[in-house]
Amino acid sequence: MTEPVVRVPRRDAERIRRQLADTDSLAHDRRILEEDGWVYLPVRPGIDRSLLPGEPIDRALPSMEPPPVRDYRELLAGWSADDRALLPRSYDVIGEIALIRLPPGLAARGAEVGEALRRFVPGVRRVGADYGVHGPARRRRVEPLAGSGPWRTRYRENGIEFEVDVEQAYFSPRLAREHARVAGRVRPGERVYDLCCGVGPFAMTIARDGRAAAITAVDSNPAAIALLRASRARYPWAERIEPREASVERFSESAPPVERVILNLPHEGIKYVPRVATLVTSGGELQYYEVVDRGTADRRPAELVATLAGSGRWSVRERHVVHPYSPGADLIAFTLVREEA
Repeated sequence: MTEPVVRVPRRDAERIRRQLADTDSLAHDRRILEEDGWVYLPVRPGIDRSLLPGEPIDRALPSMEPPPVRDYRELLAGWSADDRALLPRSYDVIGEIALIRLPPGLAARGAEVGEALRRFVPGVRRVGADYGVHGPARRRRVEPLAGSGPWRTRYRENGIEFEVDVEQAYFSPRLAREHARVAGRVRPGERVYDLCCGVGPFAMTIARDGRAAAITAVDSNPAAIALLRASRARYPWAERIEPREASVERFSESAPPVERVILNLPHEGIKYVPRVATLVTSGGELQYYEVVDRGTADRRPAELVATLAGSGRWSVRERHVVHPYSPGADLIAFTLVREEA
């Protein structure tokens, strides 16, 4: 299909292109073509060609491909500036599921946001609004926004494929580096308790590395333990994991002390810390996670040591920010060491 074009010598092409652009005569849906010393500039239909510089002709030019979309928010270009300013920049992708936290002002337009994310993220079949983790079983409240199918999916991290159900059991895709870091601290022959384990990413990563003698993964949510068992069944090396459906209180009543304990319960874990400390042998480590206000972060290690004063001598060997949690707080990992007697 031919369309209106201006043919000009190569030496005059840039000058005439600017002239066409300044008079709003240049078409932007087709590419400029250079051929045999001539440049072919597309012009808009309906323009009086007798007034155009260069030689007006008709010929086909390739269509202009739109620039690649680099942000899902670009797919919502028709929104007002105020609404676009409310759009979250970040979201989580877990296998075939995308989750996004919508501010209250956008709740009524969630379907539009969900469809934009579904189109933008390759491989995503369902998008949900994430309203956080609730209750002792740490189940996430999710509202469907776009797409279809179950909330259960498979997620690959650190070379391991996990069974995940974003609605039924806790899992965060933002902790992959932390799972690998903690697994790297495990010394040969250690026994490990992974408390409030969710679907078991700490336990599975430690088992894959092969240094731990035994790993017990504990959670009170039966759905989490079932998902861990499904992931565990896929790998022969995961047989060293013992999944246990139990609360921290019930498990700690009879469990013997071990060399390493992990407690990833950032909002409520502090109430269990004195009890969990009794599960750590002399010289062992407690890997503890907490959401901490930045203004109090420097004094938090001393406060944690004071909390453990009734269960021997403790020190904080290491602390680091895992990731920002909110504008004023971070998720912090504390490595607490029970000093040798």
